[in-house]
Amino acid sequence: MRVWKQWTDECRTTRKSGSGPRNVTSARDDRHLVRMARTDRTASSRQLAALWSIATGVSLCASSIRRRLLQCGLRARTPLYRIPLTHDHRRLRLQWANQHRDWRADWQHVVFSDESRFNLWYHDGRIRVRRYAGERHLPECIIERHSGRTPGVMVWGAIAYHRRSQLLRIVGNLNSNRYIREVLQPEAVPFLQSLPGAVFQQDNARPHTARIVKSFFAAQQVQLLPWPACSPDMSPIEHVWDVIGRRLARDPRPVASADELWRIIMEYSMKIVPQQNYVSSLMHQRLLRKKFR
Repeated sequence: MRVWKQWTDECRTTRKSGSGPRNVTSARDDRHLVRMARTDRTASSRQLAALWSIATGVSLCASSIRRRLLQCGLRARTPLYRIPLTHDHRRLRLQWANQHRDWRADWQHVVFSDESRFNLWYHDGRIRVRRYAGERHLPECIIERHSGRTPGVMVWGAIAYHRRSQLLRIVGNLNSNRYIREVLQPEAVPFLQSLPGAVFQQDNARPHTARIVKSFFAAQQVQLLPWPACSPDMSPIEHVWDVIGRRLARDPRPVASADELWRIIMEYSMKIVPQQNYVSSLMHQRLLRKKFR
């Protein structure tokens, strides 16, 4: 009725210019608020409201803070987590990327392998950082993570051009002897032998680089792909773990034991099959776009 009356009386349906609630902050206040948010990227709206009250003596609610920052392009997003990198790590990563950035068909022969741990209780990562679009890799928008022991299930898997290995469950600590006996002999080597010209990729964890493991690879004539240290983000198998982790986070079923968690992980992993050309195209894109420094 309001719109109809407005049309019959004024021949328009839109609001008058300048109508609606006025902003409680000026343009100068907004710039100050943006500077505060960019100074501490992880500060919540409530924390910013408290800082604003201390700095200006004026109260501003958390919802107003969020609205003003959104209008300025700053949105609270999940931060990028990464392993701390030294100068040598960065140098070797960049060197490796430059050496392999022109590979195209070669990636079709690489078998990417990795272990991953899925926790019994999922942490939703409630920490957020305020950033503009395209700022995901800024140092102030990244939270460094360190590995820690929590109840869960450790798994090993591998993916190739258009195939994947069986997913293996690893109970307890993995040493070099167990790596050979429980991973390489029963699954990894037969998988490699089924792919002509296969090249095996693994990270530089101690069980992978022990002398006994190197001797085993030599005896089995396994060709290895050199891999820079602290670079799990460069392997496309990380996408497999990410997909499984996201599905676990959305799964409504209560999980009370590691055995139940393993069954659900297996259920989701069976639905994941790499598409043809996925690995080769993805690696080429990652080497061209990845932030190595």
